[in-house]
Amino acid sequence: MNPQHRVRLVIEPGHWAEFDPFLMLAEDWFVPGTFGDHPHRGFETVTFVLEGEIEHRDNHGGHGVLQPGDAQWMTAGRGVVHTEEAGTNGAHSLQLWLNLPRALKMTEPRYQDLRGAQMPVVNEDGAALRIFSGTVHGVTGPALNHVPVTMADIHIAAGASANIDLPPSCNAFVYIISGATEAASETQVTWFEREEGDVTLTANTATHAVLFAGEPIGEPVVQRGPFVMNTMPEIVQAYADYQSGRF
Repeated sequence: MNPQHRVRLVIEPGHWAEFDPFLMLAEDWFVPGTFGDHPHRGFETVTFVLEGEIEHRDNHGGHGVLQPGDAQWMTAGRGVVHTEEAGTNGAHSLQLWLNLPRALKMTEPRYQDLRGAQMPVVNEDGAALRIFSGTVHGVTGPALNHVPVTMADIHIAAGASANIDLPPSCNAFVYIISGATEAASETQVTWFEREEGDVTLTANTATHAVLFAGEPIGEPVVQRGPFVMNTMPEIVQAYADYQSGRF
């Protein structure tokens, strides 16, 4: 392990049914050379830059440099090999692993840069919600989705509240990056009951948070290393395809 790489598993893998369609969420602090070429298959990664800079390259021609407030939405699909290079001063990021249903596990890989400054914003009294994906209060983010997913970057002034309308069928959570709400404080996750629908966050102090909501897939999950499929034979095939250069 790189001694200059620190990781916090915000959402630990293995709770497939409970957190469906979300597989895991990691918060990383890393330096150049940490994430060299590595493969993925069967899911999507959503990377959100908090500090520093990340340069991405993949074997399908995807390339971009992400700054704080930017996100990258990568569909690994049938197979991708990519590298995530921190800038010279390092990087601090969140990365979500988002499952794909069986019918889309082998879809064509896709790469999207989502610039924070270009995302539509919902302004409430003392709160701003930057919409990367999905629709909040009639405002739709530009991310292309294979399955319905909402992503919002949220800033709330002390004493103010943010209201988010969500489909009641979704699994939804918010991660507090800094500050504190009535339900959680810095580095904590709050999950919302599916039947709640609308979600209200009230800030005790100035708060920065990110919210994700997604429709559960309800299928078996088998994960080994960088591959997420439905069965063990599909995992074995993924390793064989990667090792034989078929990614």
